[in-house]
Amino acid sequence: MFKSVKNRVWAFDAEWIPDPLAGRLLYKLPVEMSDREVVEVMWKKGGATEEDPTPYLKTVLCRIVSVAAVERHQTGNDVKLHLLSLPRDSHDPAQTEERHVVGTFLGKAGQYKPQLVGFNSASADLKALIQRGVVLGLSMPEFCKRPNKPWEGEDYFDSRNSDASVDLKEVVAGWGKATPSLNEIATLSGIPGKMDVDGEQVASLWLDGRLDKIIAYNEFDALTTYLLWLRVAHFGGHFSTEHYEQEQELVREMIDAEIREGGKEHLGDFLEEWDRLKGCVERGLVAGHPVG
Repeated sequence: MFKSVKNRVWAFDAEWIPDPLAGRLLYKLPVEMSDREVVEVMWKKGGATEEDPTPYLKTVLCRIVSVAAVERHQTGNDVKLHLLSLPRDSHDPAQTEERHVVGTFLGKAGQYKPQLVGFNSASADLKALIQRGVVLGLSMPEFCKRPNKPWEGEDYFDSRNSDASVDLKEVVAGWGKATPSLNEIATLSGIPGKMDVDGEQVASLWLDGRLDKIIAYNEFDALTTYLLWLRVAHFGGHFSTEHYEQEQELVREMIDAEIREGGKEHLGDFLEEWDRLKGCVERGLVAGHPVG
């Protein structure tokens, strides 16, 4: 269990796809080969089978195409939430460049020093961002700055002694197959898990030019991660039951504002699923069969 809740929290999620440039470099593939063909070669080299045609590749071989986060910023008793997405404009070539996505996220994290919260982030999302930052030749001194002692500052490279980076999967992990997925523990908690897209579809969406769909999926996962973090924080005593309910209401208000003012109509699907799951959990409790 994490020991503290910082004044600034970023519950984040990153999406990546096999990087065609990595495939061309590692496997000496011809320039004229299409990105789709290169990606197929990468999956084949990565151990693709008929049962698993799109195997998980090493993150260093993958291009990060989107990062989304729910920011919780507390000043005194005032709490404000924001939904952050990179790229902000999926049609702007400058914003969709991986250097911009990775550099902006790590740069702002180094500047504001939020408590980073993810699910499987310690071994996947955060490492992918760091690996790709190195590959891209970025310089992130503030993000990489490490204190001499754990209590002297945020340390994103020491998850054992610092709460700067919290991996919810490690907090709730079991052993081997007993470890829940984000979708499983979220859904059973009355929180939307996977919606109409899953991680295996991200590469195909990118190859089809549907970055907007990836960003929407990424935002769903960030919201799921944030709501799960709230629940785990409540479990750990960081929020009272009354406070926990208030924090969930802030999420609803933020989503409503994003739909109304930000034009993010897709978030309405998240609210509908949240209400449906909450109803299922409540009916289960009433019936005497606790499921949440």
